[in-house]
Amino acid sequence: MTSVLALTGGVGGAKLALGLARVLPPGELTCVVNTGDDFRHLGLDISPDIDTLLYTLAGLADPVHGWGRRDDTATFMQALTALGGATWFHLGDADLAMHVERTHRLAAGHSLVAISDDMRRRLGIAQRVVPMCNEAVRTRVRTAEGWLAFQDYFVRRRCEPAVRELEYLGADAATPVRELQTLATQPGLRAVVICPSNPFLSIGPVLALRGVREALARCTAPVIAVSPIVAGGAVKGPTAKLMGELGFEVGHAAVAAHYAGLVDALLVDDDSGCAPGQAPWITAPTLMQTLEDRERLARCVLDIADRLAAAPRP
Repeated sequence: MTSVLALTGGVGGAKLALGLARVLPPGELTCVVNTGDDFRHLGLDISPDIDTLLYTLAGLADPVHGWGRRDDTATFMQALTALGGATWFHLGDADLAMHVERTHRLAAGHSLVAISDDMRRRLGIAQRVVPMCNEAVRTRVRTAEGWLAFQDYFVRRRCEPAVRELEYLGADAATPVRELQTLATQPGLRAVVICPSNPFLSIGPVLALRGVREALARCTAPVIAVSPIVAGGAVKGPTAKLMGELGFEVGHAAVAAHYAGLVDALLVDDDSGCAPGQAPWITAPTLMQTLEDRERLARCVLDIADRLAAAPRP
């Protein structure tokens, strides 16, 4: 039975998800994963954040990049290059099997939730890895050049265009998975953890689904968010750049504002800048460079959740 529900994107969130998986009893963690990054490429249905969670929890993730499979080869990409194909999005040879099988099953009428659950079982993962919804939700960014699909912006253009606006296309029509729908009433829930993924690009699509913000606000279990900002900037990815382009000061305050009314505490590496009226900022080392760092932060988050659960709620 789920006791901890983690909302997560890819690489950054997967680090904490792994820590939680290692300190919790098997089967008690469920990860609800962003699918706003999903797209169709070379005829294949690709779910980058789901795959990152699967590879990370299975011990298969590339330790250098955080995404893709460790020790993967590139014969397919080399052959595609020789044929003049689109090679801007890298697909490793072993990784390719995941995309081919997902595409085959989706075409056969299986849901993304069912496919992801079967794949995590086949990879020997005790924790559940659940897409945020079955329907297509696509993150887009508006730039001076117009609207760009997320992977065009993130991978093909390497986050270079300045972002003026974000859109989660299809979120208002999508049905959140059961785990999100029952946030406010799920029995035995110990904590909801918002992992240190990009608040706008990775957690934003989850929060944009119908009823999710309301369910989080009514949740009786403690909701703890971990800021992705470390030492005043982003560890990896475009979080800091995006904040500035959207008009936010780069720091924990922008993260706190994004989660206002939804979380009981925000875990940060430095509480300077905490504003009155915001959810409590709790300081702890949040940089996860080693496996021990991931486990330590996971225990810290759970300890905070337990202390909040034991305290009188306002």
